[in-house]
Amino acid sequence: MMRLYWIALQSIWVKEVTRFSRIWTQTLVPPVITMSLYFVIFGSLIGPRIGTMAGVDYMQFIVPGLIMMAVITNSYSNVAASFFSAKFSRNIEELLVAPVPAHVIIAGYVGGGVGRGMCVGILVTIVSLFFVPLHVHSWWMIVCTLLLTAILFSLCGLLNGIFAKTFDDISIIPTFLLTPLTYLGGVFYSLQLLSPFWQAASRLNPVIYMISGLRYGFLGITDVSAAVTIGVLMALVCLAYCLSWYLIERGCGLRS
Repeated sequence: MMRLYWIALQSIWVKEVTRFSRIWTQTLVPPVITMSLYFVIFGSLIGPRIGTMAGVDYMQFIVPGLIMMAVITNSYSNVAASFFSAKFSRNIEELLVAPVPAHVIIAGYVGGGVGRGMCVGILVTIVSLFFVPLHVHSWWMIVCTLLLTAILFSLCGLLNGIFAKTFDDISIIPTFLLTPLTYLGGVFYSLQLLSPFWQAASRLNPVIYMISGLRYGFLGITDVSAAVTIGVLMALVCLAYCLSWYLIERGCGLRS
């Protein structure tokens, strides 16, 4: 039985990776170009006027945030679009009637989202080397933060795909929730610039912890301690996973 589950998991992984790699001009190139424009506009043009932020060059300061922005967006959109497409074309029903547990279905789709998110993150990191030298304070923190973030937003994309009824529903959450949270997550500024009230309010934004954790991994500076960052991310991943499992197990939004 375990061999059957492993074959099913591999099949979903291969399908998901093939899906985004086959149309790489639509899935990998656009986010890299977008992030490159951020590097040019905010880093090269505006950065020299700002000078330093939190004791480091402004260009170096924004690089971790831009990498994290790319990982979040692509991990989320990959799973949301793929899962809803399978539901829309009724391919998901084949998985539901097959002897494949919900854990395998979740791991398969999330694996595809993590794969695309990490690929885009690596490409954006390579592009950033044309603008700033690479500084690494903690490889462990970089890998853990990126991996947990990609898993979390892949799960969130899966939840979006479960609840979505039309293709328009897939774009609502990224437009009205994900984008504001990301831009207010400290990509372009340090929390130290805010008043005490807004610093406390900003800590309710989960993206703050992700960007702060990655910035600590690269530069050794942080607005939130590394332990708190990992703890919050692990708690959110567990919550999103349990909710995804429950909905798929019950067939919520999947069975007509």
